[in-house]
Amino acid sequence: MSRKISIDPITRLEGHGKIEIFLDDQGAVEDCYFQIPELRGFERFVVGRPIEELPRIVTRICGVCPASHHMASAKAVDGCFGNEVPPLAHKLRDMYYNAHYIHSHIAHFYALAAPDFVCGPDADPAVRNILGVVAKVGLEIGGKVIKSRAQAQEIQQMIGGRTTHLVWCLPGGVAKGLKKEDLEKIKPMVAELYDFTQFSLDLFRKIVLGNADYVNLILNGPYNLKIHSMGLVDENNAPNFYEGQVRVVDFEGNEICKYSPPEYFQFVAEHVEPWTYLKFPYLKKRGWKGFVEGIDSSIYMATPLSRLNVAERMATPKAQEAFEEMYKTLGGKPCQALMAAHWARLVEMVQNAETLQKYCADPEITGENYRVVPKQITGEGVGIVEAMRGTLTHHYTCDQNGICTSANLIVGTTNNNAPIHMATKKAVSSFIKPGIEPTQGILNLVEMAFRTFDPCFSCATHSLPGEMPLHVRIHKGGKVYREFRRCC
Repeated sequence: MSRKISIDPITRLEGHGKIEIFLDDQGAVEDCYFQIPELRGFERFVVGRPIEELPRIVTRICGVCPASHHMASAKAVDGCFGNEVPPLAHKLRDMYYNAHYIHSHIAHFYALAAPDFVCGPDADPAVRNILGVVAKVGLEIGGKVIKSRAQAQEIQQMIGGRTTHLVWCLPGGVAKGLKKEDLEKIKPMVAELYDFTQFSLDLFRKIVLGNADYVNLILNGPYNLKIHSMGLVDENNAPNFYEGQVRVVDFEGNEICKYSPPEYFQFVAEHVEPWTYLKFPYLKKRGWKGFVEGIDSSIYMATPLSRLNVAERMATPKAQEAFEEMYKTLGGKPCQALMAAHWARLVEMVQNAETLQKYCADPEITGENYRVVPKQITGEGVGIVEAMRGTLTHHYTCDQNGICTSANLIVGTTNNNAPIHMATKKAVSSFIKPGIEPTQGILNLVEMAFRTFDPCFSCATHSLPGEMPLHVRIHKGGKVYREFRRCC
């Protein structure tokens, strides 16, 4: 008889989600749905608020990547006021953001991804966590991880005043500059963080690349998709996390398009399915073609691996060395092995640390010209940054009084929704076979498919479709008296 397997809740991610697997009479996979049952309404309840308040409001979307929303929102609000922002403000924002990247990448690599590689996908769920990782690699390494993440957080606090739920960015710049005495405290921490990025790369080489089974799983397992890549790049087509143009390349490395933030709606559209609160972005000019791979597909992914796939080089020297080593080991670029995203995060961390070193040596970084009070309301702005989980777009409009009239957010995990669904289904079909009872280890191998995207569903499920499913039972005398249902 047919059967349904539910992985509910899925683990080691931000937000709530489940996987519903349907088997046929023989026990083969018939279908699979990656479902997001939560709904948040940020696009709607910011309407009617003063536009300058939005960078403070949208940080509450998520406590994991609040700085990503703060930066994208600030840039969109800058646009609503004519984009008069002094260069120092952009430098300080970028400096803060690179520290934010490091703390987030450390959290994902060591706490969310490492249990699968260090403890093993078949390990008891009770030990397949950060404590299990520490038990395997030792307390000294665990201490290094905790210290480095704390240092990245402390740098953020000294630059922007807070590590979470920022109130720092204002129309035309930032609320405070960087003090010289704080810069002197930051410099040795940045040096230690740089050393930690090199340590992390060495650890990856030993634990992951040193294990032939893991390498085979990365390169030859079901965790691959022939779809396109999206990422933000600078004028040299090197990754830039705070500003630049969005570049999309196909899985053979050919550029499909490249656009500036105000042009995003010409290139990206969003598809709706009735079984999830998460939308499915796709390349607008190609049209929605369904959940299909191939050179003509309209689906792309926006991950750390995608960012390196679209880049022609890294922006800093040591990161460039790590970039070249990664692609040489993987057999060239672009790479479609989804789990290589874990390695790509470490390569990005090197550039983050080197960028922080650059700002520490910048004589202008402690200057006073960090804000220009706007003199006009132009009414519309688009801000794009690379959130740790993918390209993040905020698009706002406001009236002549500066009151928000519309907001559209396309976040990293939303960009990755279609590939997450496809990768999960591919893993399910690969690991669940007729006559074999799915074990916890097999179900964890399925979860590893979405975990490579480091999804953040609190960020992603901010709209659609405007109604919540509702099921009400009225009991009378211990029995169901009346029943009401409202579906999406």
